[in-house]
Amino acid sequence: MSISLSETPYRILVVEDDRSQALFAEAILRGAGMQAEVVAVPEQVMAAVEHFEPDLVLMDLHMPGTSGTALTLQIREHPRFSQLPVVFLTGDQDPERQMEVLEHGADDFILKPVRPRHLIAAVKSRVHRARLAQSRQAVTTEPERHPITGLFTRPALMKKLAELLPQRTGGVLMLEAGNAIALRNRFGYAEFEQLMSDAGRFLGDLAQSHAAARLSDNAFLVIASDPGGIPLDALARNLRDGMGYHDFQVGDETIRLRTTVGYADLTHGFSDAGATLASAEEGARLARTDAAGIGAYVPPSASAADAADGLLDEIRIALENDGLQLAFQPVVAVAGGEEAQFQVLLRMRDSTGNEHSAGEILPLADSANLVPQLDRWVIQQALSLLQKRRAESRPIRLFVSQSPRTLAQDDYASWLAQELEAASIDGPSLVIDMRLEDALVHSMLLRQFCEELVPVGVQFCLSQYRHNGDAEQLLQQLPLGYLRLSAEYARQPLPPNLRDEMREAIDRAHRLGLQVIGQAVEDPQAAAALWMGGIDFIQGNLVQRVEHELNFDFQHATL
Repeated sequence: MSISLSETPYRILVVEDDRSQALFAEAILRGAGMQAEVVAVPEQVMAAVEHFEPDLVLMDLHMPGTSGTALTLQIREHPRFSQLPVVFLTGDQDPERQMEVLEHGADDFILKPVRPRHLIAAVKSRVHRARLAQSRQAVTTEPERHPITGLFTRPALMKKLAELLPQRTGGVLMLEAGNAIALRNRFGYAEFEQLMSDAGRFLGDLAQSHAAARLSDNAFLVIASDPGGIPLDALARNLRDGMGYHDFQVGDETIRLRTTVGYADLTHGFSDAGATLASAEEGARLARTDAAGIGAYVPPSASAADAADGLLDEIRIALENDGLQLAFQPVVAVAGGEEAQFQVLLRMRDSTGNEHSAGEILPLADSANLVPQLDRWVIQQALSLLQKRRAESRPIRLFVSQSPRTLAQDDYASWLAQELEAASIDGPSLVIDMRLEDALVHSMLLRQFCEELVPVGVQFCLSQYRHNGDAEQLLQQLPLGYLRLSAEYARQPLPPNLRDEMREAIDRAHRLGLQVIGQAVEDPQAAAALWMGGIDFIQGNLVQRVEHELNFDFQHATL
């Protein structure tokens, strides 16, 4: 699905050498649903502008070894960014100095210290005007090819994939080249981008007649519409070896990119391009841990599920005959407050009257491709509840879990946005829950979904969070508002290594402007440990067990 210029999240480059000031601005902008990136070194500004392609540069006036006005002149000399809005942050109260700033090419200035609401309003207003002017000058058709690499653009490739799916022939291959973080840290943004552009050009030659596109920093997608009799695993090995044994030049160095390849065979029959991409990402995840660097998506088998005491049949019957239910658990602010918010949990009552949890239902439903139907049912029920409570002047916020296979559906984001608008529901009252394990596998897919719904105010929560390098990278990539910690952090007694890990996770989340939820809290000792760590919200049986009614008294809740 194509996204209009005004719907995509605002991209703000923060140029600030003071770390505390930079983190403050980054957190405020991210909390308002924007994408923010920080540059602290003046020499890296132009490289960051080229790779990040911001809507606006928020520039400190005084930088080590140079000035914001000098950097602005460099930006203005670049033909692609001559009209890029630049707003200065300055503590200089002198009107003459402020006039000089504007004369040197700045579009506006904001005096320090700045209130968060003022910063958000100033940035949004300036970006909105710039995008409006840009849209009036934009060409009516999007280019099909990237001007530098010659690869297809992502929208063009996804369109080709959607057209190919009904034929159920060929496959899709996802290539991940090297370690993006290590390469970027080693060579810097400009050299890294040049390396990936060179890799893209080489992949285009290597793939020959197969269409290819760059998906993210170091990931590429190849569509083999007609493998020409070559098995997909053989094609994957050819691409892996071709990329892995090629010498790439980075400055004065010659390097090779270890490349892994995950693939999905289109004979499996995918419902849409999004589901196909999600399956290719699953193959790519398997390839990362495979000694040969090759991973194939294998669809779940329904045979084992059908043998599971008829529970799969019960799920189908429940979908058709209103046999599903919602249950709720309150998410309570540790500092107190009257805001009502609940996590939504799926339940099913079978023909014998027994109630089954989501943990019992979803694995079987996934084997029969029923999860998207269940997820859509849960969302519809949640939206109806939000609408009802809003009409009663008793608003609530609901945290609703969704599967990557559901979010991958081509029309799901637009459908959800339309449903919110039709029901006159404020976007922030809905929080989409995504598990860390799923997000690590489907990070590109989830980032695209999030970016489509940020403009309507929907918020996002990363759940079951355990802090490590890969998980922290996700915090940077996804426009999150909440972080729900793993139940491991609620163990008692909590081992020292987990306690330190928990505190680091909470500290990092807070620096990014996220609110942190401690879950599965069963006793006061666990609550105290989480509270001492700095969490914002608590959830678990200590507060209230899961119930089918929304009867928790937030106003008088004490922990």
